[in-house]
Amino acid sequence: MSTAYFSAGCFWGVEYYFKRLRGVLCTKVGFMGGKLENPSYKEVKTGATGHLETIRVDYDPETVSYEALVKYFFEIHDFEQVDGQGIDIGTQYLSAIWFSNTEERDIAIQVFGELTLMGYHPATQIREAMTFYPAEDYHQDYLDQQQESPECHVYRKVFP
Repeated sequence: MSTAYFSAGCFWGVEYYFKRLRGVLCTKVGFMGGKLENPSYKEVKTGATGHLETIRVDYDPETVSYEALVKYFFEIHDFEQVDGQGIDIGTQYLSAIWFSNTEERDIAIQVFGELTLMGYHPATQIREAMTFYPAEDYHQDYLDQQQESPECHVYRKVFP
């Protein structure tokens, strides 16, 4: 099992799509990148902590590669939006790939470059992974529990 971290606006929608990808074993929503230890959702949503809503993706690298996860990440959100995602505006909703090693960093940079060559203008940040703080239990699998679909995320094919 391997782990990857992504931020793409509201973590509920990101989780909704990643949970449905073959090779993903489990997901957890939470926060990464801020200056406060063990932040609450209420604290993060103010935008003052510096955290981004983030999803942890545990996956089977024999079934799905890290590169495939990165490409899928770009296909489930508007990676060109600079100030958040959809109607969710603020620093806590920015798009970011969190790398844990140089191989992951290099793959993220390579895919970012592919998008640029295709004429896109990615606003996604590529950041070194920090401590991941899980969100409160009621946020986990939220959309599935509510039997809802994402509001700020939609799948669209970008890569051949």
